[in-house]
Amino acid sequence: MQTNKENLIVKKTFEFSTKIMIYVDSLMEKKKFPLANQLFKSGTSIGANVREAQNAESKIDFIHKMKIAAKEADETEYWLMLCKDNSNYPNPDNLLNEIESIHKILSKIISSSKSGA
Repeated sequence: MQTNKENLIVKKTFEFSTKIMIYVDSLMEKKKFPLANQLFKSGTSIGANVREAQNAESKIDFIHKMKIAAKEADETEYWLMLCKDNSNYPNPDNLLNEIESIHKILSKIISSSKSGA
C-alpha cells in the first residue's frame, strides 16, 4: 500500500534510474549499443520493481518484488564493472557507489521483512 510519506528506496532508485539513463546516453554516443541496452534495462528495472513492491498484494509478494530489484541491482553492478574495467568506456565509479548503497538498503529491507520487523 502506497503512502504519501517519502520512501528512501523509492527515491534513491528513481534518481539512480535517471542517472543510468544519462550514462547510457554517453554509451550510445560511443556506439556501445549492446552494453547500453543491457544496462538501461537492468538499471531502470531496479526502481520499477521497488515501485511495484509498494503496491504488493501481500508481504510475500513485497519480498519477492524486492528480491527481483536486488537481482537487477546485481546485474547492473556487473555491467558497470565491465565498463569500469575497459578504458574505452566512460567512468562509472559514481554509479557503482550508488548501486552498492542501493543494494545494502534492499538487503536490509528484505531481511527485515522476512523477520517481521
